[in-house]
Amino acid sequence: MSSSWHWQLKDFAPGEGALADVFANPPAATSQGWIDVQVPGDVHTALVAAGRIPDPFCDQNEIKCAWVEQREWWYRATFTGPKALPADERLQLIFHGVDTFATFWLNGHELGSSANMFRDIEFDVAGQVRPNQENTLAVCFHPPLKALEGKVAPMLMPVPVGGEASKVLMRKAQFGYGWDWGPRLPTIGLWRPVELRQQKRGAISAVHFMTEAITEQAAHVRIKVTVDDFGLVTPSIRHEPLQVDVALKDTGQHLVAQQTVSLSGAGANLYATASFTIDKPHLWWTHDLGDPYLYTLEVTLKDSGAELDRRSLTTGIRTITLDQSPDNDEKGTHFFRFVLNGVPIFAKGANWIPADSFVGALSFERYERWILAAREANMNMLRVWGGGIYEHDWFYDLCNRLGILVWQDFMFACAAYPEDDPAFVDEVRQEAAYQVQRLRNHPCLAIWVGNNECQVIDYLMKQITSDTKPLLGNLYYDQVLPEIVAALDGQTPYWPGSPFGGRYPNDQAVGDVHDWTVWHGLSEDTNFPELFTKGPTPEQVAYTRYAEDMGRFISEFGMHAAPVLETLRRVIPQDQLYHHSPSMDHHNKDNPKNKGDLLMMTSTGLPSGLADYIDLA
Repeated sequence: MSSSWHWQLKDFAPGEGALADVFANPPAATSQGWIDVQVPGDVHTALVAAGRIPDPFCDQNEIKCAWVEQREWWYRATFTGPKALPADERLQLIFHGVDTFATFWLNGHELGSSANMFRDIEFDVAGQVRPNQENTLAVCFHPPLKALEGKVAPMLMPVPVGGEASKVLMRKAQFGYGWDWGPRLPTIGLWRPVELRQQKRGAISAVHFMTEAITEQAAHVRIKVTVDDFGLVTPSIRHEPLQVDVALKDTGQHLVAQQTVSLSGAGANLYATASFTIDKPHLWWTHDLGDPYLYTLEVTLKDSGAELDRRSLTTGIRTITLDQSPDNDEKGTHFFRFVLNGVPIFAKGANWIPADSFVGALSFERYERWILAAREANMNMLRVWGGGIYEHDWFYDLCNRLGILVWQDFMFACAAYPEDDPAFVDEVRQEAAYQVQRLRNHPCLAIWVGNNECQVIDYLMKQITSDTKPLLGNLYYDQVLPEIVAALDGQTPYWPGSPFGGRYPNDQAVGDVHDWTVWHGLSEDTNFPELFTKGPTPEQVAYTRYAEDMGRFISEFGMHAAPVLETLRRVIPQDQLYHHSPSMDHHNKDNPKNKGDLLMMTSTGLPSGLADYIDLA
């Protein structure tokens, strides 16, 4: 059962939040400085709703909100415990998304801690919950940068993207500390649901749907179900073997195939495998090639015919491969193209950054509006960029339904990452395993990619410094991540980074390319020391240089531009609605602030005013 509890929030100076203050009084709407907070959600949106901070996106209010990341924040809620549990039952308290360094308390008893925004954390609380009585749950969020005191971050660039070097030491959305397109608003809070789950004897821990082969007449699929039989730890209770029912239904919910499968394996971790041959299957296609047909997979765990647990998910029958065969041209180029159900596709799409600084507060309606817009723009692929988040389930469900493939970066971006901290390496392993198992059944999933721009920035820096040390982070991109993808997915291609391939990471002949010649002035003929000290010239960033790009797959390119005037009026004060006003330049997070001007100099000429700037940009 997902919690719909009344959550409250209060801040303290770091280390001053006392359990007596948190647990002493029953929660009330405004008791002793506590305010309401939504779960899922975050601290900033709760503070805006309570009037404690202004809208962070208006004018330069971002600066007025900087104090939030320096405080200690406590969440609390009360709930009535279920009745006393038999010996072969357990009560799981599951936090599906915790941002980021937190300690968990139940009735004054410490349950444990977390240090990763990108995976769930579970506690068996059967021994701590008071049956049929009121219980108080509390979560203490520690200031992220304070939690890292004493640690030294590896540096890939003299000035890190976002300006906060320490962000690479934590498994937290990197964009929250600022990017060239977004503000510094590092979030804090319970950004995904909290769930109290009562389970008897056993539970389904994972389901894996695999399309093994497709012919003109049939599809061969395999479903592997992993089960946690925790009833085995109570030998005084005799149990019959558990069984798993696997059923596949079409879009009209008519039964297509069904099997009852016995469990194999030993100990508490068991598995069952069902194989189906589907005659004349409906395949999942991108919307431009056909129908993104979805089946419903239902998996039921049973004990002597009684249902213990159930999983239901939508999935599609399809194969996806990455073709990198030689193009047999005189330039020695290779293909980099996706092959869907045996058909090479032309990928048309965009990078997807987080849809809001406050990712816990995003709604289904916002996702639906934007992904529909992508489809209506004839896009058939979206790249989930590695400086943001592994997206909410809604994102992938909509891409499944609307026929849009997803290029999925792991969450590493534009930096070096520590390899000598065993706790950090273990967090990456757990995060990758969690996310691969979470996302692998989506038919929209096209590729797993190790990072965003870490290898290419390392290459560019080495042109300036002549450093020969390996990139810190290769442990993940070359070993940890591909091993986990192979073991837990095995169907979806893996690629070490974006861009990557060939003689160097941004080689136009092999692999994928990020084209930042236009806008940043980065290209093969660039004098990098001069570019980084003096900035680009109008000629270096001219839009006509796109004609020089011979890349096989352009996975990132673009330029900053103005939104419509109505949007600017919502966030820019009336007296600063002009080009290069302090408020306008504050919202432009790139440096120098005149890159758009440089681009216009070689094409349209400089704008005469704000309206002209909006049109020309």
